Amino acid sequence: MITSAPISPARYALLAAALLLPGCTTPQSQADPQDAFWAALSSHCGKAYAGRLTTADAADADLAGKAMVMAVTDCSEARIAVPFHIQTADGSWDRSRTWLITRTTGGALRLKHDHRHEDGSADPVTFYGGDTAAPGTARTQDFPVDAESIAMFRREGLTASVTNVWSVTVDPAGTPDAAYIYQLRRTVAGGAPAERNFRVEFDLTQPVALPPPAWGW
Repeated sequence: MITSAPISPARYALLAAALLLPGCTTPQSQADPQDAFWAALSSHCGKAYAGRLTTADAADADLAGKAMVMAVTDCSEARIAVPFHIQTADGSWDRSRTWLITRTTGGALRLKHDHRHEDGSADPVTFYGGDTAAPGTARTQDFPVDAESIAMFRREGLTASVTNVWSVTVDPAGTPDAAYIYQLRRTVAGGAPAERNFRVEFDLTQPVALPPPAWGW
């Protein structure tokens, strides 16, 4: 019978240190990317940031150059609300949009769009979105359109939207050049009748004054 020599305390210390080196981490030691994403978004709770449109689709021409503010509010272990405010041509603010990110019972993350009128009533096209189909990364999560949203889009005559994929990117508070990025994409390759790309970016290094609550909130 062959027995292994015991590992000396010095060698054990070297092996333990090696596990902490970049590239030597085990799956168990790596943070779940969705947990890390959630923690990054949560680190901005109670703060607001200015942003801008960074794409140039013709459908968004009226938003080019408009002031935009997002906030991170209503934070809990199960839900984070991100109201999205856009200044209109007359100087008032459109506060109709809130992005809701929640945890599902199955462990995925869910993005829904809460659209309200100024009196707080729901827009006919509201609460659409989808669940993460893959773990994503600590910085970015993708949300393909779900069946409930597809049915609503078809009912409302918005058939181009049935291939929507939304993504959210967020850096933790204190990260150099930290950003929050919301993007909607449709591709011909994915079945859309035409390409669509809507992207807004917010500077997370410079908080601004919190805006009033989104309509209905």
